Amino acid sequence: MKIKSNKSAAKRFRKTGSGKIVCKKAGRGHLLMQKSKRQKKLANKPKILSKGNAKRIAHLLPNL
Repeated sequence: MKIKSNKSAAKRFRKTGSGKIVCKKAGRGHLLMQKSKRQKKLANKPKILSKGNAKRIAHLLPNL
């Protein structure tokens, strides 16, 4: 039997060239007028997951 990836996790996370798992940061969905330029700029960069969280996500995404 094939091992399947968790589809909701597959849409949220990706792997970098060096093997780290990254995701989007929160705070870019709405109410952007009242947030500072710095806040919006920093939220636009990808977030590198910690070792513990990366391990949990890797379990959900065996084919990543």
